[in-house]
Amino acid sequence: MKMIKGKKSNKKPKDKTWKQKQWSPENIKKMIARTIDLLDPLCEAEGMELVHIECQREAGGRILRLYIDKPGGVTLDDCMHISRQSSDMIDVYLEDTGPFNLEVSSPGQNRPLGRKRDFDRFKGNRVNIRTTSSIGGKKKINGVLLGISEDVVKVSIDDQIVDIPYNEIAKARLADNIPK
Repeated sequence: MKMIKGKKSNKKPKDKTWKQKQWSPENIKKMIARTIDLLDPLCEAEGMELVHIECQREAGGRILRLYIDKPGGVTLDDCMHISRQSSDMIDVYLEDTGPFNLEVSSPGQNRPLGRKRDFDRFKGNRVNIRTTSSIGGKKKINGVLLGISEDVVKVSIDDQIVDIPYNEIAKARLADNIPK
């Protein structure tokens, strides 16, 4: 027990290594996977698509950000409804995640692409892709999405086709929603 000015304190000393381990890249990936498994059925039952989940550190603390969509677009009421339900489910089923702020929003014009089906769904759109390793001497690839086949995403850049292994994609987003 820690002594504070002659008084006993029942507070445990802060363990910075616990926080670092809890929010390690591996644990964040696991948390995102568990969150997808938990919330994908919820969104589907509400007639929505869970587009993407990201977890990151920002100035205000840790953020767990959910992107949802539905035909015709999502409203503020949709976001609030999913936020309330998601928050309750995460509190119950993912209690070991530590503190974070939950945000729910529409994917917007620069929609994240995370699932394999997204790379076929948005063929013909301009994309920005960041890879974990260099592909043709680049880690940032901007071009027109041609689709995905056998776990390889194809992008056209200046009349050349670049093949990007799906598992090498760190981040992918639509550059705009105007088909080319």
